[in-house]
Amino acid sequence: MPTYLGIDIGTSSSKGVLVGDDETVLARAQVEHATSYPAPGHVEHDAEAVWWHDLVHLVRELGGSPDAVGVSGIGPVLLPADAAGRPLRPAILYGVDTRATREIAELTERFGAAEILRRGGTPLSSQAVGPKIAWLRRHEPEVWDATAMLLMASSFLVHRLTGEYVLDHHSASQCDPLYDLDAADWAADWADEVAPGLALPRLAWPTEVAGHVTAAAAAETGLREGTPVTVGTIDAWAEAASVGVEGPGDTMVMYGTTMFLVQTADAPARHETLWSTRGVTPGSFTTAAGMATGGAVTTWLRDLVGGDHTSLTAAAGEVPAGAGALLLLPYFAGERTPVFDPDARGVLIGLTTQHGAPEIYRAALEGIAHGVRHNLAAFPAADARLVAVGGGTTGGVWTQIVSDVTGLRQDVPADTTGAALGDAWLAAVATGAEPDIAAWNPVVGTVEPDPATREVHDAMHEHYRALYPATRETAHFLAGLRR
Repeated sequence: MPTYLGIDIGTSSSKGVLVGDDETVLARAQVEHATSYPAPGHVEHDAEAVWWHDLVHLVRELGGSPDAVGVSGIGPVLLPADAAGRPLRPAILYGVDTRATREIAELTERFGAAEILRRGGTPLSSQAVGPKIAWLRRHEPEVWDATAMLLMASSFLVHRLTGEYVLDHHSASQCDPLYDLDAADWAADWADEVAPGLALPRLAWPTEVAGHVTAAAAAETGLREGTPVTVGTIDAWAEAASVGVEGPGDTMVMYGTTMFLVQTADAPARHETLWSTRGVTPGSFTTAAGMATGGAVTTWLRDLVGGDHTSLTAAAGEVPAGAGALLLLPYFAGERTPVFDPDARGVLIGLTTQHGAPEIYRAALEGIAHGVRHNLAAFPAADARLVAVGGGTTGGVWTQIVSDVTGLRQDVPADTTGAALGDAWLAAVATGAEPDIAAWNPVVGTVEPDPATREVHDAMHEHYRALYPATRETAHFLAGLRR
């Protein structure tokens, strides 16, 4: 029986699954890893110690001599590498890394905000790779001079496994302003200016085979030499594939360290407060939103007050809607969409001496849900079909709160493993199989909004939307003071 291996590199852990062609998940594995914060606003991963180590560990644990391998990872990220693909410094992570604010402003002025939006589909923000390249050239010129490859988590793994220097169209479309959304190709003139002298990777789709496992990679990993490896992609898009988000308006809500939403579209769009990108299949498009935090806030609270997520979530579930009259703005790492403000900061308002950990934890879950609602309001299909995925779906409290706050139903698939399952599915597609994702991962439940909570959540959302503008000036002062 053919088997397919999916490996995903996340922000705080990596996951792998081995799937048979009869839609059976044969094995699962997970490994935790560290994320580095070397300076305020700087968020990094060591590609060798995290990405490659995790892949080798997961492959050896899962075994099975798969017939094809699919990979995904956090992104968009910037990993400068030499001509042999060796990392020259730790990878600069996606929008949670906010170091390139000066370069965002400079590139926006240089090319023009309207032209960047027309050509790339998205304003420059901390999510974009172009400003990070400009930061690297300015602050670490010796690293830039040695850079011969622009890699991301997935393309680094593909290169180590196959020797191929390739990037998928979706990941490339988040390399603003280096990619032309309509042309589905690198914007050569802008790329030459932002990344002069750098040979950009060839472009392909995640549904294609990038290459085959080399003898050296086989010896390191235990994979069979010659095994096909897909082009790979960014984790959230592999996760969307894993739950069948494919029809126009279908929207994935990913509950993880950060919150991510991906909505499929049948044509390219331009959004000033969202990301417009290419999808994972040829000719496809998506609109996406990403919050800078999600589970990161609840993990911070857990570590602050003690206990564990299970008990804290259960206690929060006993607190009525409105969190005991507490309101939390979850901008603890700045915010990506829809405000694009790396200097935004978290706010908890309404505290009294009568509040305890259950109310505060509930306020965190509700604050994140208000962030989801804020983003959904900007989507082309604001009342879309939602599909919940990710570790935060466990237990049902968080998903219920999101449905209550947004007023929208969510479908829950049988398997919320996420991106690793999507990677295995893409590996099957890339090698000529025709797997039915509805059979691989059917919807087994739904979360319906509780109408009894609607009035309080609507009222709280109005104040949630007002809280950021009211605190922005102070937040920016404090962010500058911290720097």
